[in-house]
Amino acid sequence: MALRLFRLGQDVVTPIIKRGCAASAFELQHKNPLQRKVEKIPKAHYGGRHTVTMLPGGGIGPELMNYVKEVFRFAGVPVDFEMVDIDPASEGNDDLDYAITSIKRNGVALKGNIETKSEATGIISRNVALRNELDLYVNVLHCKSYNAIPAHHHNVDVVIIRQNTEGEYAMLEHESVRGVVESMKVVTVENAARVARYAFEFARNNNRKKVTTIHKANIMKLADGLFLSVAREVAKDYPDIQHNDMIIDNCCMQLVSNPHQFDVMNTTNLYGSITSNVLCGLVGGAGLFSGRNYGDHFAVFEPGTRNTGTAIAGKNIANPIAMLNAAVDMLYHLGHNYHADCISDAITKTINVDGVHTPDLGGQNTSTEVVQNVLQHLAEKRTYWSTLRDY
Repeated sequence: MALRLFRLGQDVVTPIIKRGCAASAFELQHKNPLQRKVEKIPKAHYGGRHTVTMLPGGGIGPELMNYVKEVFRFAGVPVDFEMVDIDPASEGNDDLDYAITSIKRNGVALKGNIETKSEATGIISRNVALRNELDLYVNVLHCKSYNAIPAHHHNVDVVIIRQNTEGEYAMLEHESVRGVVESMKVVTVENAARVARYAFEFARNNNRKKVTTIHKANIMKLADGLFLSVAREVAKDYPDIQHNDMIIDNCCMQLVSNPHQFDVMNTTNLYGSITSNVLCGLVGGAGLFSGRNYGDHFAVFEPGTRNTGTAIAGKNIANPIAMLNAAVDMLYHLGHNYHADCISDAITKTINVDGVHTPDLGGQNTSTEVVQNVLQHLAEKRTYWSTLRDY
């Protein structure tokens, strides 16, 4: 992937990229490069069934997870859930440690947004800590318009590839003197190269034509300058894919005015969060789209904008589509393609054909009415897993 060395110039730090190399600087110095081990999809157990860690999180998370379990049970999906609750008010990390252990054991998780209510400096964000501990270095959000959803723009089809473990989310802050707080933004050649290569590989494998790297290198010349220069170097391996770059503030304006110019976006951690929310807001809101978090060994699926939805919890108006789409992504990852196709088709018909929409989409339907409509479409299909040939 990337050779983690730097060439020191007079004013800049230039990364030296050797494409196709997965060795670290330490490994190269000791002349014993180690090949990164990449785990395959977790092996099925007990007659083709998978066990998946379920992290309901806070706010609307628990009720959305119940909808997922209801749909899976109705469709006969060969997945069993290991439920792990994390107390948002806890100042200890025992729950988080157990959740991480469960994901390492199962390989895959479905999660809601996990609240961290404590503002104490020693209490870390559970969501960030989970991604860092599992090295889920890339987040993928596919934002594609639904025809029946009222939106500012239609026929939008953009994929955001977001660096997921560093940048402003490094959680490295300190008060150097009273009244002065410094927060570190961390960008490394290794992770910049991993996410850039993922973006270009995704573009190539999915017949996408362009990758746009989002940055603020005009101000943060070393940090964002490094991210941009690594992306440009990686782009040389993909002459069939067009590469350009755009400053984050201009990018937000361009997303609002003309989102159709974007295809695949390669972003740092914070810029990925910003552009994800802007783009989802343009084509329907937070309740529609899923997010996929990948590392070399584990995968975690969740709603794309990572909103807790505390204000609407328990009111039967939360949109279940984003979590259902996350569950569909998880099924594709596990290889249960037939069930994933059935549920995805039922979701699309519910939104585009039947017009069953929750209030966030301008509709009057409840959460349970949306789920019941999905189940009605599933009832028309043959979904009993034990009779299918792909297991």
